[in-house]
Amino acid sequence: MSTQAILEELLRLYPDAKPALRYSSPYELLVAVILSAQCTDERVNKVTAELFKEHNTPETMLRLGQEELERAIYSCGFYRNKAAHILSASRDIVEKFGGEVPSTLSDLQTLAGVGRKTANVVYSVAFGGDAIAVDTHVFRVANRLGLASGKTPEAVEEGLMRAIPKNLWSKAHHLLIWHGRLVCHSQRPDCKSCTLAPCCRYRADNP
Repeated sequence: MSTQAILEELLRLYPDAKPALRYSSPYELLVAVILSAQCTDERVNKVTAELFKEHNTPETMLRLGQEELERAIYSCGFYRNKAAHILSASRDIVEKFGGEVPSTLSDLQTLAGVGRKTANVVYSVAFGGDAIAVDTHVFRVANRLGLASGKTPEAVEEGLMRAIPKNLWSKAHHLLIWHGRLVCHSQRPDCKSCTLAPCCRYRADNP
């Protein structure tokens, strides 16, 4: 099955694929994406629903401080590192970009505490840019379906960028995430109901 055919089938399966994180500004999205590392979107949404009531700008987040922020995001896991990353990025946004989240990928990647995946998500979702963010779902599904092969997120991202038309990068990101969440699980993938099983390397290796 060609890359185009795989994407067409994913579009058929998930026509409304979009981010599950709730946000109302680029800054809120940035914070939510940082919190989502190794945490469910459902949990992040519960935490940010409270956090963003009073702390939804970099200025108000900085006033909250490390210890208070740690307590607020504790249930998301890795709360010390995540709090430090959020505050570092917030400080850069205030000091280098006048309090506004930068809208270019290159500028987003300069923010302290913001990795490539987070920058790609914010760039594509908040600003409509063309980018593919490789999280655990995208990494797994892309390798299994043969859309891209790689042992690192960077290698898979490069492979996907070569295989998929640029104007579909952002959409493909969401399609692969939803397929990973609903069907192609890391453990016990639902291969029997997967319409992409015939072209799946994982299924071929695990009949």
